Amino acid sequence: MTNDGTKPLTGKIAVVTGGGRGIGRAIAERLARMGATTIVCGRSQETLDAAAQAITSAGGQCEAVVCDVGRLSSVEALAARVDKTFGRTDILVNNAGVGDFSRALHQLAPDDWDRIVNTNLRGVFYTIRSFAPMMIKASHGDIINISSIASKNPLPNGAAYAASKWGLNGLSYSVAEELRRYDIRVSVVCPGSTQSELSPHPGKDSLKMLRPSDVAHVVAMLVTQAPQSFASEVVLRPTQKP
Repeated sequence: MTNDGTKPLTGKIAVVTGGGRGIGRAIAERLARMGATTIVCGRSQETLDAAAQAITSAGGQCEAVVCDVGRLSSVEALAARVDKTFGRTDILVNNAGVGDFSRALHQLAPDDWDRIVNTNLRGVFYTIRSFAPMMIKASHGDIINISSIASKNPLPNGAAYAASKWGLNGLSYSVAEELRRYDIRVSVVCPGSTQSELSPHPGKDSLKMLRPSDVAHVVAMLVTQAPQSFASEVVLRPTQKP
């Protein structure tokens, strides 16, 4: 709560890609509890509806919109809908991600490479291309890109995923320089081992792993920083190695 008793994100509009489950859902739930009207998007209407229902049942405001971030037309349609309905986007969280951790790079089919890079990297280009103009017009905004500790460390049998996340980091740092003159902050979050459906983490102790709520907590901190500052990168690690 702020000093006058209102929630810190009251009146804000937040878009969360991959918001139907896992880390994305936790982020959407956290932003909604802080007062933001949250739009969760992804490819499964059923999954999105379940997330939106849970958020609204808890007293938050949430809408579910099907969107494939790997298709520019789909992202542009989402941005047009948000602009028409709300006239603004204050927070964009690029969380949607896919991976393949079952084989070495030389065994990976080109279609699987395309699927991973199109979602994890090209999709962020599409969302920024579509939503940044709204933020520029308003002279403010927060863009949070969810990367991975795989953008820092080797990931055998996950080279395509790691490449997409290394690329996402470079994109984030550069876009931050392009947009900061409009008072738009761009940050990248690199979580370590997290309990999610994306990766099985074989041989690791799940009780020591990060939770999706831990990543959501970092996002909440980033979007409530004082206006004269921003953290360009957060590396989030479990306290104990899983």
